[in-house]
Amino acid sequence: MELDLTARRRWIGALTLFAAVAMIIGGETVLRDRLGPLSTLVYWLVCLALTGVAVYTALLDLRALRLRTRREERDLLEATVKKIQFEVEARPSEPGRARNGSGDRR
Repeated sequence: MELDLTARRRWIGALTLFAAVAMIIGGETVLRDRLGPLSTLVYWLVCLALTGVAVYTALLDLRALRLRTRREERDLLEATVKKIQFEVEARPSEPGRARNGSGDRR
């Protein structure tokens, strides 16, 4: 089963965020006194990079969600307008009433 783009983005974001949290926990507990200065720097830079990837992925997902929502709202509006036009055109016209609705109502 292949994942769609939304699911793939969310999995990547979740996995990178999980890896960053695991690195924070490991770095503050087990590895705190075991890494040298350069190793510590590289370790925390990798953790920062993973966090950045998670944030970037979340922003991409937010942008895709906004675009999809905007498209669905536009499609819904167009479908509603077409339905209203169809119902107006299908309604039998009453004597003395204009079809376009601009006639005087008395």
